Amino acid sequence: MTNLLELFGSSLPVVAAPMSGGPTTPALVLAATRAGSAGSLAGGYKSSQALEEQVAEVRAATEGYGVNLFAPNPTAVDAAAYAAYRELLLPLAEQYGVDLPSAPVEDDDGWQDKVDVLVDAAPPVVSFTFGLPEATGAAALRRAGCTLLQTVTSAAEARLAHEAGMDALIVQSRDAGGHSGTFTPDRLPERLPLPELVRAVRASVDLPVLAVGGVGAGDDVAAALDAGAQAVGVGTLLLLATEAGTNPAHRAGLSGDRGDPVATSAFSGRPAGGLRNAFLTAYDGRGPLGYPALHHLTSPIRKAAAAAGDPEHVNLWAGTGYRHAEARPAGEILRGLVP
Repeated sequence: MTNLLELFGSSLPVVAAPMSGGPTTPALVLAATRAGSAGSLAGGYKSSQALEEQVAEVRAATEGYGVNLFAPNPTAVDAAAYAAYRELLLPLAEQYGVDLPSAPVEDDDGWQDKVDVLVDAAPPVVSFTFGLPEATGAAALRRAGCTLLQTVTSAAEARLAHEAGMDALIVQSRDAGGHSGTFTPDRLPERLPLPELVRAVRASVDLPVLAVGGVGAGDDVAAALDAGAQAVGVGTLLLLATEAGTNPAHRAGLSGDRGDPVATSAFSGRPAGGLRNAFLTAYDGRGPLGYPALHHLTSPIRKAAAAAGDPEHVNLWAGTGYRHAEARPAGEILRGLVP
């Protein structure tokens, strides 16, 4: 069985999870490496050229790292529902002086170009979220020598990943921040504590597990390891890390207590865990499912709000452990979680 810690070159059972949209930087991954841990670059939402540059930077400094990709698993949006949601958002767009796409934008996040980058670079670990990768791309990455990890949110998804030949699993609970890796965005996964979910997956398939979601302290790490995980990944706790690329608006939104995170599709058209702000108060539950169309629809507003340092109209992705996030070096944070 694959030993995930050896694969990552980590001497700690805690690693940095990939966070798309800016928080995960090469500096964050390398800070984890210097602390005896490891991390994965986040390939989502960036161009293949930007991904290639980040991989080259990390690869030049360490042999133990991973890269995460969004596997294409689009949810078609209803055209009338899209138009109605766009109409609701127009006053906010006018407030920020931005235009919203009049028709749904559908793409695959540059999937093939990013696969080509990783085939050339051959990182030791490539992980997927949102769904299983298509067979041709997965086969090319295997031939390049990459070990393939699949994000799953249930035992049923774990079985599908096993049947598809994945080498290991990233088991994500609903307490995680950011997008759920569920294969079925129209149906939220059952809410199970991370250790319980790890046990259910381990009872269903014989694959190594990296557990993620809702980690706030060393006790949470210990519980996931005791349940059968080889390692635990943390994201939310690193959002305020010195080396994180988290934008100032997101950082500001994590200060204080905004209550428990909620699962919302208002920003992107697929469920994600984040904190309530003015945007969610106004629009949560009012838009349709539809990814990536809604991601592209709300993106101009979110980018403008981030540029203005306004936490009320950006996606404040965060898991249930966000109250424990601190503005400290990433290495200190990771080492502090070792049980």
